[in-house]
Amino acid sequence: MPSDERDALLRFAERVNSIDAQTELYSLFAVEPAPDAAVPDDGASFSLAPAAQGADRRSGVRARQAHFSASALNTYAECARKWYYRYVCTAVEDEPSSASTYGTAVHAALEDFHGEFPRPRAGDEAAMRSRIVGYVNWAFERFREPFETDVEFELQKRRAQRTAQRYVDWLLAEAARAPFTVIGREVPVDLDLEGFDFVGFIDRLDRDEQTGAVSIFDYKTGSIATSAQEYRDEVRRFADFQLPFYYWARTAAGDRVARLALIPLKDALLDVVPISLEVGKTIAVSDLERARTRMIEICRDLSSGSLERFVVTTDPSACTYCAYRDACADRPHDEREHFGR
Repeated sequence: MPSDERDALLRFAERVNSIDAQTELYSLFAVEPAPDAAVPDDGASFSLAPAAQGADRRSGVRARQAHFSASALNTYAECARKWYYRYVCTAVEDEPSSASTYGTAVHAALEDFHGEFPRPRAGDEAAMRSRIVGYVNWAFERFREPFETDVEFELQKRRAQRTAQRYVDWLLAEAARAPFTVIGREVPVDLDLEGFDFVGFIDRLDRDEQTGAVSIFDYKTGSIATSAQEYRDEVRRFADFQLPFYYWARTAAGDRVARLALIPLKDALLDVVPISLEVGKTIAVSDLERARTRMIEICRDLSSGSLERFVVTTDPSACTYCAYRDACADRPHDEREHFGR
């Protein structure tokens, strides 16, 4: 029997055998040699096995990675189903978009820039403005491939150039207010929380020249909280673990961390105004301790192997740029698409 016909027959037989209260059905689909006929040993003869009795035993899912990251926990907090697709199934390869590539290039440019200018000074303003142009150009050339057209590449590069000049404006104002030194760029950090290993990278680490206190900065080229209070509330309701993770990692390394801040670098038309949390003032240490406790709880749940269902977010905006949007039949309905369906 040709292989395609045999596969079709098997599929049909399996479906018939799945119907309840069937008798002697297997004999209808068994391939038997004719009487007195020689049976060649070519593997073509076969018989169907009885259908398995009962459903497969259901088992839980556990995290596959040997370590955790704040971004993985943020994904789980945003949508447990998204975490399952990304970190358990690795269902699709999330190709870099122009937006993510823009962020990568900006990060690379600022890393190189602060390698040359770790102590911003008013006397270096002309050199800083000139050199950051070169660093942005070089970074975008290195990450040019994901941009689909030359026009898009040029527009995104010019956007980054304008944003970089506003970034220099903020640096100089910050240095005039309180001189500082950039002591780390893309700093690798690791942290052990009750046996769970966390890894990550801090975009920028500063030390105040007068107090010796450390500030942790995370560059953001996408949408973020619009105020310190809004970001503090996200930390309090366990929607973001990025800066709390960095805080505990650097505290464990012996630093006295005084500030945690997000630096918005998305809009070239706006001044760079960090979303800054002053530890002990804008955000309490107890809030950071609660975030650490929740991180441990999530890791324990994800590693236990007891989770059988991963619920979908109730926030439609979380689905907008999700790589698994088309595969998720349970995603929440966005009222804005009401007349588009």
